[in-house]
Formats: sequence, structure tokens, C-alpha cells
Amino acid sequence: MYHLLVLLLLMLCSSGLQAEGEQTSTESVRLVGGESRCTGTLEVKHRGEWRPVDVSAWTLKTAATACRELDCGSAVSVEERKESSVRSMWWIKSDCVQFGSALRECASSLSSDYTSSILFLTCSDSVRLVNGTSLCSGRLEVKTNQSTQYWSSVCEDDFDQQDAEVVCRELGCGPPSVLQWALYGELGHAMWTKEFQCGGHESALLDCRSSDSDRNTCSPGKAVGLTCSEPVRLVGGKRRCAGTLEVKHHREWRPVDHYFWPQKEAVAACRELDCGSAVSVEERVSSYRSAWWIRSNCVQFGSALRECATSLSSSSILDLTCLGTNDLLAPTLSSTAQTGIVSISAPTVFFTLGNYSNRESSTDPF
Repeated sequence: MYHLLVLLLLMLCSSGLQAEGEQTSTESVRLVGGESRCTGTLEVKHRGEWRPVDVSAWTLKTAATACRELDCGSAVSVEERKESSVRSMWWIKSDCVQFGSALRECASSLSSDYTSSILFLTCSDSVRLVNGTSLCSGRLEVKTNQSTQYWSSVCEDDFDQQDAEVVCRELGCGPPSVLQWALYGELGHAMWTKEFQCGGHESALLDCRSSDSDRNTCSPGKAVGLTCSEPVRLVGGKRRCAGTLEVKHHREWRPVDHYFWPQKEAVAACRELDCGSAVSVEERVSSYRSAWWIRSNCVQFGSALRECATSLSSSSILDLTCLGTNDLLAPTLSSTAQTGIVSISAPTVFFTLGNYSNRESSTDPF
């Protein structure tokens, strides 16, 4: 009987270890070599092998999928890193990601399996905006516990304009333009139980001072909904709504490549700039420099310009003129007791820019 009990215990232990091993093996995405678990070189496990991901054609829109799989916050930046030696890579099919598949399900070997250009991804590890129309808008959630990966909504009584400035900066977005309670849905699983006391200069929300809140519940309709302005600007023009189009990504302002700009991209740019309708798009030739190429299919899916940017070198820079009703400065936050803070939307007018050849493949969803 004793030997039978020992045998049963051994079988149970073996079964438990096997189950644990199976659970561990389900991990298929990771970031390595970064300062936190939500930043580093992106690696995917496919066919039993961990490989870094090729950086080609990656945008913030695609990167947001990886951040969600990692249970991190919003995608903040996508960088290209050069290694001293080449190694095998996975290429992630962006059209596969668009339909909601996991990264490893969208991985395939490159035609040339070896490259030295890898993807370095930064996600926010403690704040995120959910249910928004872009990576710069949504209901604010804060990670309450780094070990359990548990996210909580924030009540409007514990959050103000200076707190909003810090969140927008942390996410790589422009200054806050809309702060309106319940704009992006009601409270999630839990409520943050501290009141933020940011000075507005901090680089991360959890760097701010905080105090225990005297609330353990939040009234319906009081969850913080935040919209940050998109980091887009026109420079060198005679007025605010005309000039060279520049987009900020990974703390760097770059001009936008002129090649293939249909009406949807021009209209989207003027809308993000709060400059009304688009009037003209012109090419300006300069010396070769780093620029952003805005992927047209990504914009057509309703994404912001920054989310659709891919790095390249170009001598063909885009000058844009929008028909702004006035040249007001960027909107500032003001509050009302009932409706929160509301931005003013400029009208949108569609127009035709002419015939251009499309350099994107029909399978590129972003």
C-alpha cells in the first residue's frame, strides 16, 4: 500500500510539472534588453524557436497589437536597431494582425532569413487609453500592481489638467485637448484609489506625488476620458495652417515624404491640425534626410498619421495648405461642472489631388 501511495504521488507531481510546462510554453511574445518588461527588442516564439522581428513596415498601429499581447499599455514608439552581426528573423504579416490574429500566428521566415535590422518596441507599462479612436484617446486606466498586471480606471475627482499633461507626454502624444468624463465608456474592473498630484513636468504618471483618496467608489459617468492632441504640425509657412508637414514620433520631429498623398491623407492631416479643409499639396525637393512615410491604407482605416508612420530617407518633402477658419493656437483645457472639457472641431471638405501611382501593396492593411 505504501509503495502504491508513493507511485500515485509521483504521478500527480509529474502531471503538475507537465501542466506547468505547458502553461509556460504558451508565452510567445517578449521584449528583451530594455529597462522594463514593456520595452526592448521584440521577439516572437514560432515553431518552437525564439527570433527577433524584422522592423520593415512596422507602424505604431501594428505595434499596439504586440503591446496588448504583452499586457502592457499603449504603443509609444517603434525604433530600428542595427546589430553588429546578422541572425534569423521573423517577418510579421501586418494584414494577418489586422484581422486579430496573435503575432506568432502571423510570423513567417524572411526570403533572406538573416538581417541585422531588428525592431525595438516601447510600450507604456503603467498607463493606457482604451476604447478610443486613436492611441492618443480613450478611457484612462492605470496598472495598480506590476506583478498581477491589474488595470484600474481613474475617477475624475482624482485627476486634473496637470495630470492629463503628464499622461499625454508619457504616451508620446501632444498636449491634452479633451478631458471629459465617461467619454470612452464607464469604469472598468476597478477604480484607482489614490488622488494624483502632478506638477505637470513629470515624465510618467506614477512619478507624480499621490495621496490616498477618501473615495472607494466612483459615481456613474465619472471615469476619466482623455484625448491628447496628435503630434502633427506645419512649419515654415506664412500662417499656422500652411507649411511643411511634420510628425513627431519617438521624441523626434521629421518631415513627411511627399510621394503618393491622396485626398484622405491630406484631409486627415488638416483635421488633426484643427485647420478645416485641405486646399493643396505641393512637393518640395531638398537634400536627403530622415522622413516619415505615411502608409495610406492605415489612414484609410481611420488611424492617426503618427500611427501610420514608417521611417525612410527622402528628398521629396510635403508642403500642405489647409483652409483654416482662423489661426488660433492649439486648444487649451477648460472645465465645466457637467460636461467636462470639449474641443472645437473644424469642418472637413473632400477634394481631389490628382492621379498618383500607389506604391503600397494591396495586402498592406496599415
